[in-house]
Amino acid sequence: MKRLVVVSAFLLFLIAGAAWAGDEPQGSSHVYITVLKAANGKPVRNASVVLHPVKENGKQSGGGAQLKTSQEGKTEYPGIPYGKWRIQVIAPGFRTYGDDFVINQPQQEIVIKLEKPGEQHSIYK
Repeated sequence: MKRLVVVSAFLLFLIAGAAWAGDEPQGSSHVYITVLKAANGKPVRNASVVLHPVKENGKQSGGGAQLKTSQEGKTEYPGIPYGKWRIQVIAPGFRTYGDDFVINQPQQEIVIKLEKPGEQHSIYK
């Protein structure tokens, strides 16, 4: 009788775990990110690339990573879990970039084009 209770509890635990695991996509991706100048397509070196997981409600989760681009404007992140990720790119002389991406393939390439800042408007001109 005791053994039946233990086996039943274990099976219930497995079923609950499988149901919970079904909510989240399984797997991970090797993400390659290239940051280019929108005006001429040249690479942006030393740009800061920040990755944050995004919850279902659209808010950032804790954790993530901060990367730097190479001379060729490239960076990569192996083993990023499948799901929605917010990618922000910050580089001197460019507008800050931010967008959400769904990571759902074993290898994923993302190209980001940075714009120069727009003209500032002032009532004091």
